[in-house]
Amino acid sequence: MSDKKETTAKEKSSHTRQKDKNLLTRRGFIGTVAGMGAAGLLTGGAKKPKEKESKMPIWTGDLKTAAKQTPGIPKTSKPNGLNMIVIIADTWRADHLGCYGSTRIKTPYLDKFAKESVLFADTTTEGLPTIPCRRVYHTGKSVLPESKWEPLGKDDVTFAEILQKHGVTTGFIVDTYHHFKPNYNFHRGFDSWQWVRGQETDRWKSGPKEKFDPKKHMPAHLWNNRYDRNMRQYLMNTQDRTGEKDYFCAQSCRAAMNWLQQNANSKPFMLWIDMFDPHEPWDAPPKFQKIYRRKYPYERYLFGYGVRVKDIRSDDLPVIKDLYAAEVTFSDYCIGRLLKRVEEMGLMDNTIIVFSTDHGTHLGEQDCVQKTPALLNACVTHIPLIIKHPDKKFAGKRVKGLVSAVDFMPTFLPLLGIDDYKNMDGENMWKLVTGQVPSIHDNVYTVFNRFGAIHNLDWHYFQNIRGKDRGKGPCLYNLKNDPKQTKNVIKEFPEVAKRLRSKLQNHLKIEIPPLKL
Repeated sequence: MSDKKETTAKEKSSHTRQKDKNLLTRRGFIGTVAGMGAAGLLTGGAKKPKEKESKMPIWTGDLKTAAKQTPGIPKTSKPNGLNMIVIIADTWRADHLGCYGSTRIKTPYLDKFAKESVLFADTTTEGLPTIPCRRVYHTGKSVLPESKWEPLGKDDVTFAEILQKHGVTTGFIVDTYHHFKPNYNFHRGFDSWQWVRGQETDRWKSGPKEKFDPKKHMPAHLWNNRYDRNMRQYLMNTQDRTGEKDYFCAQSCRAAMNWLQQNANSKPFMLWIDMFDPHEPWDAPPKFQKIYRRKYPYERYLFGYGVRVKDIRSDDLPVIKDLYAAEVTFSDYCIGRLLKRVEEMGLMDNTIIVFSTDHGTHLGEQDCVQKTPALLNACVTHIPLIIKHPDKKFAGKRVKGLVSAVDFMPTFLPLLGIDDYKNMDGENMWKLVTGQVPSIHDNVYTVFNRFGAIHNLDWHYFQNIRGKDRGKGPCLYNLKNDPKQTKNVIKEFPEVAKRLRSKLQNHLKIEIPPLKL
């Protein structure tokens, strides 16, 4: 978020808060009834629910009546008739796309897509990890300074709710299972939603546990009890897989194709697809793994959460990198099939398509594997963002200005012709595309666990913002000389570090530990 745009929303009046309370109670009641499958209760004149029922998950997305009553959503603007498809693929390093400079990783479908689109070269994630990022995307509100892992709040107004009130048909296709933890309600406001079950440690299948042995899929020195539990759950979840079509990202993209087939005439529409791949476990189909390595140590080598970094050896890293690369290439393939179907359906001429992620990951940099708060550098904070607009005059543009994840929703709404909702913290990044402004931010900010970062076109700085653990910081990178952020130059430029630390502290509005060189 820009230094110039750091104001926060004022508290609602007591009258508005009471309206919110009444609305939440109604939603909780309808959600409870829908979850019971008791449609007859709705037509039979149910009694007013007790307050405790408002805390129940909203197990429905079809609440148009409730959406119309959602406070804080004006309806003065009219959608311009364009559709939108948003594709969020979890844990995708920007430098693992050909269009972002990779010469090793094979991503032909997104590379082709980028040539027809606007590519934002310097986009930074804001709140990490998975759920804080989704809160930013779905509300257009900053989650800093704490970046808490928590559900949508009752006062949050979501992208889907705003679109629904403006008559846009909305769909939600998700295999990122965190969205559906109790009371998280990220499907709120969507006309329809589908959860593709089984990713990672989703408690989807519970047996037979004795049938699976994670030790057959990993080196002995990486094994530990936690890793065993995680991989055993994943093996149970994938036990019925027979081919590529059963992999989760393939299922999600196929579900998206089906939704489009059923809703293409419900114009305008917005379909939000949230894929967990290429997040761990890295377990791509064999033919994609063989692109990077002919033979792996195990027939089905699994790598995911639960591994202790201290147990990873130097000779493990090349294999781990290849497993991730294969997962990226397979995800690209699945997205490519979806984009082809969109084209076959004739939707390219009236649909805005967005591709992005929540964050990247570490692959051995400074001895870090998997996303690591203590090394809050570009491996994690730099994210790809590609937007295809039906107007071909935008095809092939490359935007170098600073963009933050908090800018997504403030951009998407105006692109769809909805400019009457203003309660967001980000900026409209499309003004960079049209040349209306030369920049929208002087600096952008990220918080992940106890670490915070400030980033601009010249420098990237991070440090621990809570506690004494220094991690790999404090760290300063000179982006003009070292765009890949490989050398800490804090001792060479102490005054720059002090200035950026001061800006970071002022933006977060918390007292952060002093700079120690």
